[in-house]
Amino acid sequence: MNDVMQSLIDIVGERGVSNAAEELWFYSRDPGVLEPHKPDYVVAPKTTEQVQKIVQLANREKIPVVPMGNGMALTGLVIPLKGGIVLDMKRMNKILEVNEKARYAVVEGGTSQGVLKAYLQENYPHLRHSIPDAPSTTTIAANVALHGQGRLTNQYGFNSDMVTGMEIVLPTGEICLIGSPSLGPYWFSKGPTLPDLSGLFLGWLGTTGIITKLGLKLFPNKKIREVEMFVTDKAELVPEIFYKLTHLEILEDVNAWFQPKPLIFKGNFHITIYFTGDTEEEIEFKRRMIWDALQEFIDSKDGGFMNVQYTKDMLLEMPQRGIANFADVPKGGGFEYSGPITIIEHFPQYAAKVIELAKKYDVLYASSARLICGGHCMMFSISFAFNRNNPAMMKRVKEALDEATAFALEMGAVPWKPNFMEQQMTMKKIHPATLKLMQMIKRNLDPQGIMNPGNWEVI
Repeated sequence: MNDVMQSLIDIVGERGVSNAAEELWFYSRDPGVLEPHKPDYVVAPKTTEQVQKIVQLANREKIPVVPMGNGMALTGLVIPLKGGIVLDMKRMNKILEVNEKARYAVVEGGTSQGVLKAYLQENYPHLRHSIPDAPSTTTIAANVALHGQGRLTNQYGFNSDMVTGMEIVLPTGEICLIGSPSLGPYWFSKGPTLPDLSGLFLGWLGTTGIITKLGLKLFPNKKIREVEMFVTDKAELVPEIFYKLTHLEILEDVNAWFQPKPLIFKGNFHITIYFTGDTEEEIEFKRRMIWDALQEFIDSKDGGFMNVQYTKDMLLEMPQRGIANFADVPKGGGFEYSGPITIIEHFPQYAAKVIELAKKYDVLYASSARLICGGHCMMFSISFAFNRNNPAMMKRVKEALDEATAFALEMGAVPWKPNFMEQQMTMKKIHPATLKLMQMIKRNLDPQGIMNPGNWEVI
């Protein structure tokens, strides 16, 4: 153990590595309900070459390596289930390039969403990237690695669809470039017309490699951003409302949400509709299109638009700070959610299941659905709050989430950010040939089995 510690110090310097009890305590957990597991070491590299040397050391010593962004995923994806090294990427936080005309940025693997947002606002105010509804400290690489979604998801797909290239340290220590950077200096495409190798790393939750550099698509930052809110008390109408709205092909983001508290929200389904433009005339034209698309629900008295005058500033925040307030409703500051990716027609069934689970396990719920890629599917968030000082409540939340995942799998959904138990549930249901292909990929990329073991264990 002392030899490993000294080797890590030799690689990153004394201030970049620790095995102090208080550090190991901090890195053994995340904000969710899963049990903590202590690492043996915490290391914070500053360069790709340092990451490479750490992985090579881990291979020689057969030590697990868990790459970590900012640990905000809630579902235990960076809890070191089998000990080893937690590789904290926070010191690799440089913005390396912005190509204004090609609309992409290149960042290091520990760069946060907030840092890139602030940099673009100051230097390229006409450009922006897709920001997830997560704290600004959330890292871009971690977000795309788990197929994160954000404020441009309805228009362009998951944030992982916005990747334009990657530099990866493979589990065996080689440095590999993915996409157009493998052929030249430009980071404009992760795949086509090359074989798209990004799928070997995106969605694998740090079990097939470590992202040390990342290219990311940027998009026009329109001068005006607006929001409307439509409300109905009939869950069965929400899929049709979704369909009408996405048919317009003009919306930045569409979310449907429902919750029992405060009581003014109980029993209703709220659809928030975001749209942008460069002129007031463009905004008003789009607003009329939105109202016209939903006029039939107003005429039938099945729904109507809510005045958002007093809540607009909160609704337009990116990310929305109010989302985290849900964690403190039962006091104790905790919440976790299951987020199956599914078709929009299933919204009523999921809405009913959330209410059923909340009653069965005596927990507080708040749920939402975000449209993805023009309504081809949705991410349905099944979220429960808990008091961190109440183990019994945390246990009920965990059981409710497990049942939610089982329900989603039966409905044909794909789990989003699944924890290690949900991964096992998924692999039991997945097509046998698909599982065999996953096994082949994992064994070939990570022959020693050192990368984030316990996650996507397809051995």
